[in-house]
Amino acid sequence: MLVAAPKNDRLNVAFIGYGKRAYAVLGHALRQADVRVVAVCEVEGTRLAKAKEVVEKYYAADQKSGSYRGCRTYVDYRELLEREDLDAVVIMTPDHMHVHPALAAAKKKLDIYCEKPLTRTIAEGRMLVDTVKKHGVIFQTGSQQRSEFGGRFRTAVEMIWAGRIGDVKTIRVGVGGPAGPCDLPTQAKPDNLNWDLWLGPAPLRGYHEDLCPKGMHQHYPAFRKYEEYAGGALSDMGAHHFDIAQWAIGMDGSGPVKIEAPARGETGLKFTYANGIEMFHGGPGGCTFEGTEGTIWVDRSLLKSDKPEILSAPLAPGDRRAMASKDHFRNWLDGIKSRTEPICSVETGHRTASICHLGNFGYKLRRTLLWDPVKEQFRDNGEANALTARTPRDGWAYEL
Repeated sequence: MLVAAPKNDRLNVAFIGYGKRAYAVLGHALRQADVRVVAVCEVEGTRLAKAKEVVEKYYAADQKSGSYRGCRTYVDYRELLEREDLDAVVIMTPDHMHVHPALAAAKKKLDIYCEKPLTRTIAEGRMLVDTVKKHGVIFQTGSQQRSEFGGRFRTAVEMIWAGRIGDVKTIRVGVGGPAGPCDLPTQAKPDNLNWDLWLGPAPLRGYHEDLCPKGMHQHYPAFRKYEEYAGGALSDMGAHHFDIAQWAIGMDGSGPVKIEAPARGETGLKFTYANGIEMFHGGPGGCTFEGTEGTIWVDRSLLKSDKPEILSAPLAPGDRRAMASKDHFRNWLDGIKSRTEPICSVETGHRTASICHLGNFGYKLRRTLLWDPVKEQFRDNGEANALTARTPRDGWAYEL
């Protein structure tokens, strides 16, 4: 059962993590009339100070009048979550640190917007889904292609639902490759960085600026390349494009039943669903949907088909429509107010992240794997099942 809506019209929101993606999201949050950013949390001191500066500059008039008491700063998200005045949190940490603050926030019945890919392992994804549902939290996964980019992805999905390309047979998802082990040397750690908190549940290792850059930066850090923290480019953009693929074929709450890996050193892994649809890792950027009656290509700046009429004819009154959403963050806020599930729920985010994890497993083991999307276990491979969970570093047990 969903908890009651916040009593105040304005939501008190805190940001956990302030890197390149969060720069834009924080700015967007500040422009929402029904949001008040009251706190920020970041393990790197320069970025923490900058986040506070950005927030307080925006609210300068309110702070001068006394209607805003300032933006509190925190290094440890656990201290932040002890506040009694929060309604919601936005989690913008590296991938391996999504679930720990999300679990803690959900237990406090705080609504959550969390960046993609949602999880580092399949098992922690199921923990998060169960905890969010238990506490009635409104949760939005940051797969904003469902809402934004001119509605191209939503249009493609609705045309596929309407049968414009007939029965979908093949999907091709053009994203980068899997993750590998981290082999970076140790560098001197900056004095204003809490490196232990950055590592969180990941294995202990020395600092390197490729993982956590110094100060303000305008690039996406390379932690995404390494399996200790993320799932490679396959998971980074894959969490966007595999999300659209699953949406289009009605698999938001499920997944494939077979993963077939190519020969070692090659790409082109194949996922097969119980209904026979085949999805390949590889192809043009974005998603290519091939059906019995035509093909649709869709990416952030592209929407086309091999037959003009597939996209040009309007949908019929009885055709299925996607949730109306042009602003992913706003869709979450509206869900908080109405206590309704937003366009990319925690279950959906978990299932999309699972596709990325399954792909990484296939490339790592280089064998055919049979997956049960209901039990979320492999049918015949103990080695693969061991990859679905991870034992956190000492002191970082999951708190359910």
